[in-house]
Amino acid sequence: VQLQASGGGSVQPGASLKLSCAGSGRTLRATTMGWFRQAPGKEREFVAGIRWSDNNKFYSDSVKGRFTISKDATKNTVYLQMNSLEPEDTAVYYCALHIGSLILSSLKKERSYEYWGQGTKVTVSS
Repeated sequence: VQLQASGGGSVQPGASLKLSCAGSGRTLRATTMGWFRQAPGKEREFVAGIRWSDNNKFYSDSVKGRFTISKDATKNTVYLQMNSLEPEDTAVYYCALHIGSLILSSLKKERSYEYWGQGTKVTVSS
């Protein structure tokens, strides 16, 4: 399984970006996909997750209402639409995959995911 994350860039506060995570080597159906981020000098943290089986979506409190996770089965891709970006959103964003469905408490944990993309950098600065 390979995950290819893309869509990062440098934007001003208030702008939007859409990250993509394309999977290859297996279908993303029957998986749980997560987005995590790691800011400079900080630990990697959960951002958003989606369970393919029931399309349930989960967000960290810091991005709820601003970010939206979605999926496209035809493209075997998961997206993270990021609106109203803030300097605090500056980080390297990683997508991750778990084969199967995760409960919420596990979905937010890095160790629950077997496969990781390479990361895409997002910089929010004026």
